[in-house]
Amino acid sequence: MAKRDQTSFACQACGAVYTRWQGKCDACGAWNTIAEEAAAVAQAVPAAQRAGRKGRAVALESLEGAGKPAPRLVCGIGELDRVAGGGFVPGSVLLIGGDPGIGKSTLLVQASAALARRGLKVVYVSGEEAVDQVRLRAQRLGLAQSPVGLAAETNAENIIATLAAGPPVHLAVIDSIQTMWSDSVESAPGTVTQVRTSAQLLVRYAKQTGACVILVGHVTKDGQIAGPRVVEHMVDAVFSFEGDGGHQFRILRAQKNRFGPTDEIGVFEMTGAGLSEVPNPSELFLSNRDAGAPGTAVFAGMEGTRPVLVEIQALVAPSSLGTPRRAVVGWDPARLSMVLAVLDARCGVRLGGHDVYLNVAGGFRIAEPAADLAVAAALVSALTGAPLPADAVYFGEASLTGAVRPVAQGPARLKEAAKLGFAQAVAPTGGAEGVDGIAVTPVGSLAALVAQIAARAPRRAPMREAQDSGGRPGLPQRPARADPEAGQGYESEGQIGR
Repeated sequence: MAKRDQTSFACQACGAVYTRWQGKCDACGAWNTIAEEAAAVAQAVPAAQRAGRKGRAVALESLEGAGKPAPRLVCGIGELDRVAGGGFVPGSVLLIGGDPGIGKSTLLVQASAALARRGLKVVYVSGEEAVDQVRLRAQRLGLAQSPVGLAAETNAENIIATLAAGPPVHLAVIDSIQTMWSDSVESAPGTVTQVRTSAQLLVRYAKQTGACVILVGHVTKDGQIAGPRVVEHMVDAVFSFEGDGGHQFRILRAQKNRFGPTDEIGVFEMTGAGLSEVPNPSELFLSNRDAGAPGTAVFAGMEGTRPVLVEIQALVAPSSLGTPRRAVVGWDPARLSMVLAVLDARCGVRLGGHDVYLNVAGGFRIAEPAADLAVAAALVSALTGAPLPADAVYFGEASLTGAVRPVAQGPARLKEAAKLGFAQAVAPTGGAEGVDGIAVTPVGSLAALVAQIAARAPRRAPMREAQDSGGRPGLPQRPARADPEAGQGYESEGQIGR
């Protein structure tokens, strides 16, 4: 079939193709991401002149029958094997993304060395670093003696030819997919066409030979894996390596996994000898916490099958702006707005004139709605100045009516709290069964929670005028009144109550 060269324009963020250049991509909304690419397009030929090949019928099989479990390549790094679903599956393709310097290459070098020491053939191909640079990292990690095949190459055809030569390869690491290029297309490395073509060649190699291929991907400023989204659909698993430069731990989270769960996380700690796994992340997240300070609550959460306890910190301060600030780190800002609205409309907690700052200690990110109860407790505690019990954990989902709804896996949360020394838990009514060593205080609504915290608030002199740092008169302060049954009627600094 005759071919001719035709120029097209593709978005480098999402892969959308256009016939002419434009400033904004209509598919993803990104600006200045459309670049010109040359592609070989088949000329239009009449259908009568095409020499079509008839397809070959394939055998159909029934859904019945016991399927064989896929064998796994267990590297011995427990946190990595957990996220992968028990180990790497032969013939699968994994995509790992993360911020620059987060530790992707360090983790993969450690995993490659662990599998090579087990007698498997492992090849590490670096497209960004020279061979000597990878060797220096291996020496720093104490892995220089591991029998890992090392190469520095960016041509996809050369890489596949190298992997096909010699004994079968069990694991191949490509660092990174954005640096790969193929002779079959005329585009610069890193463009949408090159990334898609190189990934397709590596996926085809993995499916034909049964080797496990791990691709490293760059991320955008929004934390999304750079390049066309079709690459994420082509691979079998997508892992995200998260972390904060101000903290020593890293979190490996599965966003897609065809051979395992997608809600598991692996916690690692960055040390001088590389990444070390953290078997009990709750102790790490709760270390050095100020248990007696108002505005702090411990949330008993779940990440997959693993319970994780983290500290939620809240700060409520009077605002001098027309629109108060709402700053959130580690939680959904829209969820915080909903909790604030429910506290205002259903519980009489007035926070419209206050700046609200919410932080999940340790840089951890919470995605489940079970943190509503812990966030509400931290906010009310920060507003009233009443410290929460140091040995209590909170979990529960808040509805728009002010009711607290039960959440899944309550016993697992309580067992983890009891193992770490917590003696009591505030949970939804009927949502958690009793566990030895921990007492459960059921709450049916946020109003009842507000009443419990308000009863612990320090009493102040009635109608005392306070002067703030700017010399302006403060809000009148009234004696605390709490009605545990209704959960309303409490007044402190003129902000709670009707």
